[in-house]
Order: sequence, then C-alpha cells, then structure tokens
Amino acid sequence: MTATEIPLWEVFIRPRNGLAHRHCGSLHAPDAEMAIQAARDVYTRRGEGQSIWVIPSSEVVASDPDDKDEIFDPADDKIYRHPSFYDIPEDVGHM
Repeated sequence: MTATEIPLWEVFIRPRNGLAHRHCGSLHAPDAEMAIQAARDVYTRRGEGQSIWVIPSSEVVASDPDDKDEIFDPADDKIYRHPSFYDIPEDVGHM
C-alpha cells in the first residue's frame, strides 16, 4: 500500500461526558482500528478525551457553500427556532 492509497480519516473527540464530539483534525491510517490508535496518540496526549470517533473522509457528505441561501434562508423567518433571545442562567452549564 503506497502513501497515496492510505485512507484519510476525520477525527472527533469528546472531551468529557455531557459534551458533544468535536472535529479536531484528520489523519491517514490503513483501517479504523489504527485510525483510533493514531487519533489517541495525536489528539489526546494529555488525557483530555473520553471518546474518539473516526470516520473515513470519503464518507463525509457536505453541502455546497454556493447553496447557502437555498439551505439556510428558509429558517430566517422562524425566530422561535433561534433561541438567541433567551437568557441562560450561569448554573445551567454547557448548553
């Protein structure tokens, strides 16, 4: 297997329970098990991870930035879907 044939994986780390996984980078690995091990070594060196997800980059589907208006504008007329006008108390924590 040459370097150009080794799949690219997207890495997501959950820093602690109750928080969502966050994309932290990409890496090359021959399979999922090796990708998890490499992600652990590269992205959680200080023990900050509770969970690791790795996903082949080829499986990620994204919207086209040119379709932004078509995808996101219909929600602008429904302000109740954007709870930005609520005050969240400090003791609520991560939300």
